[in-house]
Amino acid sequence: MTLQNDLSTTWKLSRFRRAAFAVVLPVAVAGALAGCGDSATPKTAPATGSAAPTPAASANAAEPANSAPAAGQHMIDNNGHRLAFYVTPGHSPAIVLDSGGGEDHTQWKDIVPQLSKATGSQIITYDRAGLGSSDEVKGPWDGRAAASDLQAGLRKLGVTRNVVLVSHSQAGEVATYFARANPGVLSGEVLVDANVPQFFTDRQIQRLIAVTTPQIEALKKQPSTKANRQLIATAENFGPTHRAYHKVSWPDSVPVTYIVSEKTPFDGSPQDAQRWRDAAAAFVKAGPRRTLITARGSSHEIPQDKPQLVIDEIEKVVVARS
Repeated sequence: MTLQNDLSTTWKLSRFRRAAFAVVLPVAVAGALAGCGDSATPKTAPATGSAAPTPAASANAAEPANSAPAAGQHMIDNNGHRLAFYVTPGHSPAIVLDSGGGEDHTQWKDIVPQLSKATGSQIITYDRAGLGSSDEVKGPWDGRAAASDLQAGLRKLGVTRNVVLVSHSQAGEVATYFARANPGVLSGEVLVDANVPQFFTDRQIQRLIAVTTPQIEALKKQPSTKANRQLIATAENFGPTHRAYHKVSWPDSVPVTYIVSEKTPFDGSPQDAQRWRDAAAAFVKAGPRRTLITARGSSHEIPQDKPQLVIDEIEKVVVARS
């Protein structure tokens, strides 16, 4: 059976388009293009320059902080562009929340105050390049460049050790590259229905590209906007980028909790939902000190569907590292 026949005979395509874009592109914009009836306000997708350097080793990142950063927004320069970081004061360990594809720091707006009250920790959110108040950067999506941005922001804020990183969806790629380059900075990780290398087999990459390509081509014919540019950049070079990501491994020295949604991004496509769950399980089995949690009844948007579960799992990691 050819890939195209496989797609047409085994998927409810409109549902799968939405699922594919949940991993590849922002759901809200893609859902509207695919006629899924999503009325959410379109948001931009992250794009980072593929030529940006890979994050430096953790020894270079671990510079001592002179003082705790002030509350509020901090604009930080890295490789010629500015990134917006937001600080809620507290003690160590610091909790860094990284949003999913197409989401800026406001994805965590309801969780931040609750998490601050529950843990007393310093909490940092930020807008990846091309999102929120951060500058756009030309070029395709590159998790290594995004990890470089995160590293630069934390270093300049003086947050260089005992960090608990929390990453949703596409931010799992950022987390993987950041953890590999900075294992001494992280004391723990919570992956929230996040992209892990095990999912991106050649077969799955082909399926995602087959479904999303028509929407990307339609975007290219529309007037250029920040939103469109970021969507196109996210899909650009998707195959090679994720074939390379498939070969990357999580460092054994960093403990991690993976929260997988029951419905997955592929609700409506049982075979792909199972592949998502299988990838999460394979990731957890691939190294020591890894825990798998299922968010029962939740869609891919676990931070919105099950915020208390996310808070509870983060708090467990914080307590273990305090």
